[in-house]
Amino acid sequence: MFETELKFRIPPAQQGAVLRAVATASARRVRLQAVYFDTPDFALARARMALRLRKEGRVWVQTLKASGGLMARLEHEVTLSASTREPALDVSRHDGTPAGEALRAVLADALPLGALYRTDVQRTLRLVRVAGGTVEIACDHGHFIAGEGDAQRRAPIDEIEFELKSGTPAALVALSARWARRFGLWWDLRSKAEMGLRLATRTTQVPPTRARPPGWKADATPAQVFAGALQDTLAQALANAGEIADGAATPEHLHQLRVGLRRLRTALRVLSPWAADAEEAAALDAAWAAPLRQLGLARDADLLRETWGPRLQQAGAPAFAWPVPDTGEDPGALLRSPGFQALLMRTLALASKAPEPPGAAAAGLAEAGRAVLRPAWRAVREGVQHFAESDAEARHALRRRLKRLRYAGEFLAPAWPGKAAKRHGRALAAALEALGQLNDLETALAACRARTAEEPAAWFAVGWLTARREPAVSAAAVALAAMMEAPRPWRV
Repeated sequence: MFETELKFRIPPAQQGAVLRAVATASARRVRLQAVYFDTPDFALARARMALRLRKEGRVWVQTLKASGGLMARLEHEVTLSASTREPALDVSRHDGTPAGEALRAVLADALPLGALYRTDVQRTLRLVRVAGGTVEIACDHGHFIAGEGDAQRRAPIDEIEFELKSGTPAALVALSARWARRFGLWWDLRSKAEMGLRLATRTTQVPPTRARPPGWKADATPAQVFAGALQDTLAQALANAGEIADGAATPEHLHQLRVGLRRLRTALRVLSPWAADAEEAAALDAAWAAPLRQLGLARDADLLRETWGPRLQQAGAPAFAWPVPDTGEDPGALLRSPGFQALLMRTLALASKAPEPPGAAAAGLAEAGRAVLRPAWRAVREGVQHFAESDAEARHALRRRLKRLRYAGEFLAPAWPGKAAKRHGRALAAALEALGQLNDLETALAACRARTAEEPAAWFAVGWLTARREPAVSAAAVALAAMMEAPRPWRV
């Protein structure tokens, strides 16, 4: 079976208020003590699965979970007898179920399972009836525990989960959004299993999450592709946002967050004819511009500090106070903010809308894809034709159009699996790489020019960067010309 839920982190200042809101007269409390298992090489974690034994009050339950998307996860539970002693783990309890089959496949050539870490949680549960369904709210307060004796390590658990018990996902999203707005909750995709594994392995930082290939096939309807694109891009953005909001990120996490949000805006803009609510798609596209712009300032600061600073120092630039752009609100604070969380919830609500727009089911994916990619290509072609005489702003606008074309093409990849699509993708990626290098150079050049009045030594940087500008423009022009010659899959 699948469980459908959303999990949020609770700000420290709001923990008491959240607990009081959950602990109504009809609520119940239960102590949950769990032990999580994996192989020595973390085969289950790599497969995004979790296997645990949990004591719920006096009863033991063995549970297997597998990742299934933003809200849905594959789950199978087996209730065992009440006991004060921990029962033995038995993976055969999940045999004959989809989750069990997935587990057997992972463990086929894996090392033996062993206990990895534990959790001790006081859970407060409340069942809420809302328009369109019933939702169980679970407020958890406790600890992850790894190691023994003097080597024992602990990390806090303070989170709230909303699980759909009956009804539609829209009901779950609506209730979660209200609570998030009321208490300043922030959506965190990372499961207890992921966070416990970090404590057990002393991991403070995980690699950035990149975009994954589409999970749908060529026979998917346009509306399904639109909803899937929103969910996939949210998943990429949220995985990186969690690290940034926790203060455990690298500049690449910020970069991949921005990639996820740009892909999201592409879906909202280019694929909007397939949305259940095209007006809301357009409104969300516009609303996401502001936080993406602010995150872009932080990304520019990272580039100046991490990339151009060392390169100029290596080139022999005299020491000067490197320009630090005003990035506004700290990225972590921005991601935890009620405004950002509200945008996430609105986007999830649009992705969860079940009805297909009129006429969407009648058009095949390839035919519908041609209809949305042709105008995107025309906009790119116009920018390429005027590239030589364009200024930096116009060239950056062309780069944004190319990104939209690339991301839209990735969403539609199942419709065109042939060699033409791969050749086009490689040519497009090369053009974007060249334009990206040019844009980064222009950003650094503008920042250094602005610094010359106060820092005469910055003139060295201006000259060094200017000397590299025209070669970068020429390289971009060559890459764009090659892209224009490459086959376009929607024409095949």
